[in-house]
Amino acid sequence: MGVGKSTVGALLAEWLGCAYRDTDDDIVTAEGRPISDIFVDDGEPYFRAAEKEAVRTALADHPGVLSLGGGAVLDADTRALLAAHPVVYLSMDVEEAVKRTGLNVARPLLAVNPRRQWRELMEARRHHYTDVARAVVATDGRTPDEVAHAVLDALELKAAGPGDQHPDHDAEPRQEKE
Repeated sequence: MGVGKSTVGALLAEWLGCAYRDTDDDIVTAEGRPISDIFVDDGEPYFRAAEKEAVRTALADHPGVLSLGGGAVLDADTRALLAAHPVVYLSMDVEEAVKRTGLNVARPLLAVNPRRQWRELMEARRHHYTDVARAVVATDGRTPDEVAHAVLDALELKAAGPGDQHPDHDAEPRQEKE
């Protein structure tokens, strides 16, 4: 949560000349309501089932950069599907999470004691993230451009070609628009 996966994912897709997709957006579109409302109205198990289906569909249909919600890896079937794909785990510590999101209550799993909840979520999930990831990229103190460069480097990928938006490492980075 708040690691910048949507910003970095969209940037990578632009640089690689492919489409970007976020499974959280797919769920919101399919349900016609925000994720926080899904959690409140139907509970986490309902959301996780919708998330599992959204990830399965996206992995089958989408050839570009795909961002998954932070809890998607909790499902063993989803982790098995991810094994065939170049997954990158964008990591950050709790202090960075506080700076980026304020650990606000709009995030349903952080509604009570957000710092403790964030730490507990990470303790429960981190091993799943590292198990499915081909690479781990720390985002702490980095701009979206710096993170995207690190992802490309970690996966040994090159940008799409001339006219792409992948600047040299010495170029001035783009500013995050959030």
